Amino acid sequence: MSSDITVAGDPLAAPPRLAVPPAPVTTPTVARLAGLAARHAAEVAASLDTVRYDPVSRWYRLLHSADDHEVWLLSWLPGQGTGLHDHGGSSGVFTVVAGELHERSLVVTPLRRAGARARVLGRGATRAFGPSYVHEVTNMGTEPAVSVHVYAPRLTAMNMYDADHEALGRPGDGPLPRLGVERSGEHW
Repeated sequence: MSSDITVAGDPLAAPPRLAVPPAPVTTPTVARLAGLAARHAAEVAASLDTVRYDPVSRWYRLLHSADDHEVWLLSWLPGQGTGLHDHGGSSGVFTVVAGELHERSLVVTPLRRAGARARVLGRGATRAFGPSYVHEVTNMGTEPAVSVHVYAPRLTAMNMYDADHEALGRPGDGPLPRLGVERSGEHW
């Protein structure tokens, strides 16, 4: 794996609502998804002038869909973000094509929630994550950002969580409060 790809989360960590650890993200899965993300990111980078931006919310478009994965293009104006969410059991990879994105991820151990970790992802940065990963992504910069996201299996739902910054900044032992579920076909 190249140094510009990072695997997100502790592969032995339990998700915020389950008591057993999930299966780790395997290197072949990461490599396959990262390869798909890199290929689509290169195509997007060659045609950035065709990317759209929505002044109200991040913009997204399905680039490719297969039985076992799908690829999404997202654009982010300054201040736009996802809210704290998981990927409904899908693993994934995202690559920043242009601009800069800030990611805040939830660190969960089998015994308790350990808090949040923040990182800045610049152009070319790639993040891979497993099926129980909880994070939020926001463009906190001053320029628009563009990213490519690959999910396997295909993304069918995202659980949205309470993103109380104070509560996430300290350890906790209770389940993370879930705000709702966004479903494919209904919400995107």
